[in-house]
Amino acid sequence: MTGAPVRLFVPGDSGAVSVGADTVARDLAIECRRRGIDAQIVRTGSRGMYWLEPLVEVQTPEGRVGYGPVKAGDIPRLLDAGMLEGAVDDLRLGDVDRHPWMRSQQRLTGARLGLVDPQDIDDYLSHGGYLGLEAALSLSPREIVQRITDSGLRGRGGAAFPTGIKWNTVLEQPAAQKYIACNADEGDSGTFADRMLMEGDPFALIEGMTIAGIAVGATQGYIYLRIEYPHAARTLEAALEQARERGYLGDDVLGSGKTFDIEVRRGAGAYICGEETSMLESLQGRRGEVRVRPPLPAIKGLFDRPTVVNNVVTLATVPVILARGAEFYRDFGMGRSRGTVMLQLAGNVKHGGLVECGFGLTVRELVHRYGGGTATGRPVRAVQIGGPLGAYLPASRFDTPLEYEALAAMDALLGHGGVVVFDDSVDMADMARHAFAFCALESCGKCTPCRIGSTRGVQLLDRLVTSPDGARAADKALIEELCDTMAEGSLCGLGGMTPFPVRSALRHFPEDF
Repeated sequence: MTGAPVRLFVPGDSGAVSVGADTVARDLAIECRRRGIDAQIVRTGSRGMYWLEPLVEVQTPEGRVGYGPVKAGDIPRLLDAGMLEGAVDDLRLGDVDRHPWMRSQQRLTGARLGLVDPQDIDDYLSHGGYLGLEAALSLSPREIVQRITDSGLRGRGGAAFPTGIKWNTVLEQPAAQKYIACNADEGDSGTFADRMLMEGDPFALIEGMTIAGIAVGATQGYIYLRIEYPHAARTLEAALEQARERGYLGDDVLGSGKTFDIEVRRGAGAYICGEETSMLESLQGRRGEVRVRPPLPAIKGLFDRPTVVNNVVTLATVPVILARGAEFYRDFGMGRSRGTVMLQLAGNVKHGGLVECGFGLTVRELVHRYGGGTATGRPVRAVQIGGPLGAYLPASRFDTPLEYEALAAMDALLGHGGVVVFDDSVDMADMARHAFAFCALESCGKCTPCRIGSTRGVQLLDRLVTSPDGARAADKALIEELCDTMAEGSLCGLGGMTPFPVRSALRHFPEDF
């Protein structure tokens, strides 16, 4: 063996692993050794083109050439055909960055996904990593917060609260101890952007949390990670250890005299702990139960200290804003929805995966241009946006832009950016019932509208679909009244947002009831 080894890239992302990426990587290494080929196999994150996983890329003089979906049995044939030189094959995709799915995206937060080794800090640095932190260390805390404010970044979780306002509130608190809490309890149906970032580009999250800590005067950060993400846990721990060894975390961050470190804490599988105050209770070792607000977590959060609570996508976006400027980031998007959004396309869809682009892409463009329509080939009847508590949109509303205000105007929400597609075989009465049943199952039980209202909602919907025609109007009115009570009286978004899917199903698909 002479010369530099051939570099091959196979995702270690759990989505790719679930369809055989580990087997492909192992068999590829074995076959290369058998043939005397000096090959280096790099386990990256996924590009987010899940219908093409396992995706194998090879480094050639002309750039990285992709092949997919590759099965273990394809490897001898691909090597015979000249895959290592980027040769033509039925599975050859060419330069993945030029693939129609990728070419039209605007990847900022997810720019390194599928490109870097997530457990190699030098690879992260070679792709622009930690430029944001270096820029932050040259600014005052107030200047950092102002840049985040000027960028227009809003929380990429449920409420879309302006990140700069939240950070400024924590900055202004006089407390000696403050915290950064990353909500990585990604439990919404059809969402996987947090997981992809933690498994494919963990240093971006670590860098973003470090910048947040320096900006508001916090010295300790916690990542509250859902128990269902073991791959992410291993990747994060390895990345954190490297960051400490290289001085990006610890008592003297990059010689600045600033202290900041991060610890991973595992959740126990409760959906309610995705709500920020329940998450803080769980972080403290208590039962995951919603707190009454005020006071807000920014004033009295973790261990009753001022706390910034943001999710993974929000914090992983911070480095690009500091590195490239608030104006650069703000130029993407539309209206009050600035920057890019990571949309996760799932459900009954032909081409499911991750799409990142500026706010303003329509539902139709996402589902048909990127998603390719349904996997069954039947017409798309509905999409649910924003997780299990998101509204259902009918085909007549598919020209709605995916941005906060446009969706809010139709009693819908973007949430964490999950978009789940349904064909015309879906029973929308059953989906409305599922929303109430889900709320009943996942409620922490602290407030009556959520605890009792969700159970009563299941009973009412069961009665509605079996009641005689004359009684249905009264039952629908009672369901609407129940939705009002839950929306106005619940302590948190679980009970307060359950009416979104129920009301949208009743409004747009009355024939199913």
